[in-house]
Amino acid sequence: MKKVLSTLAVAAALAATAPYAAQAQNSAVTNALLNQKTGLLDKARTDIDKAVLDPKTSGKAKTWYTRGDIYAQMLSSPIYGKQLQPGEGLQKASESFNKTIELDTKTGEYGKLAVPQLQNLYGQAFNAGVEAYNGKDYDKAIASYQLASQLNPTDTTAVLYSAYAQDAKKDYAGAKATYNQLLGMEAYKAKPAPVQVYNRLLQIAREDKNEAEATKVLQQALTAYPNNKNFMLEELNVYLTTGRGNEAIDKINKAIAADPSNASNLYAVLGGVYDRNKQPAEASAAYQKAIAADPNNFDAQYNLGVNNYNKAAEAYTKASKMDLKTYQVSGKKYEAQGKKYFEESVPYFEKALQIKPDDTAVMQTLQKVYFRLGRTADSERLSAKLKK
Repeated sequence: MKKVLSTLAVAAALAATAPYAAQAQNSAVTNALLNQKTGLLDKARTDIDKAVLDPKTSGKAKTWYTRGDIYAQMLSSPIYGKQLQPGEGLQKASESFNKTIELDTKTGEYGKLAVPQLQNLYGQAFNAGVEAYNGKDYDKAIASYQLASQLNPTDTTAVLYSAYAQDAKKDYAGAKATYNQLLGMEAYKAKPAPVQVYNRLLQIAREDKNEAEATKVLQQALTAYPNNKNFMLEELNVYLTTGRGNEAIDKINKAIAADPSNASNLYAVLGGVYDRNKQPAEASAAYQKAIAADPNNFDAQYNLGVNNYNKAAEAYTKASKMDLKTYQVSGKKYEAQGKKYFEESVPYFEKALQIKPDDTAVMQTLQKVYFRLGRTADSERLSAKLKK
């Protein structure tokens, strides 16, 4: 009998407690909301964390939205924010709002509320990244920017800033991957990525001594920015170092048309290309255009002086190699030509020295010219300066 009565008592006890347990489970969200309303965010957090683990409430959009809202409020609280681990509040709030949208869609009762909440969290994550970057805490900055990017996957700024932080950390492999991620984003299919992205990828490739990668990046950059003078000059350097002078000439002319403000430097470079191609007349014409655009272009002034110096040296060499009979007929003519070219080189060398008063190469060459022209005082003056 006792046994029967005992069994009935246990059954009765179970029947009495079951509704109470269910009620307690279902009221966890309500308790969380009440505690949140009264400002007891720590208690609200405890309640809602239980609710998202309970099978009866974990599948409801209201549960997840409430959880996200509580963690978002804790983030903004100078008191309760201290109870969160670094990054915990943003992570759990964003996780909750995304789960809300997953359960309710963006047009549902709670889904509509979650969308602006995620936008607010994006701003908080991004600003946390900026603050950490300015404090040189690059790991935290990268984590914050990456979270911001997850909150707004179509936004490019957080990805770009994440690459900057990786660069600052000297994680060049990571920076390279993030820059390339940026180039693949939908936003840059209609418009090009920022110039600095290509510049940095190009620098990383050069630092790695990966010329194939550098060439690939350069072509991407020129496709995106065909008239960018820096990318044009980079390509020009490739042509010059690989002996493709004729192609370089065409590129320089296009660069001049694209950026007339840089014409002086570009004409000076063009003169150098002609010099390499053994076209002295064309080289001199290019240097003259460079000087016309900017009289203080050192390279153009110096190279015009060198061109005249070389002509003078060639004329004197011809005269010196003549036998007596030939010299008596033509020697004086070549020497006169040589003197004329030396005299024509002087203004260019003097101007170059005026631009760079301590340039040793200019002083040495001009000193020789003065000596050959019989300008002894000037020659000795430069010799003394060179000795110092």
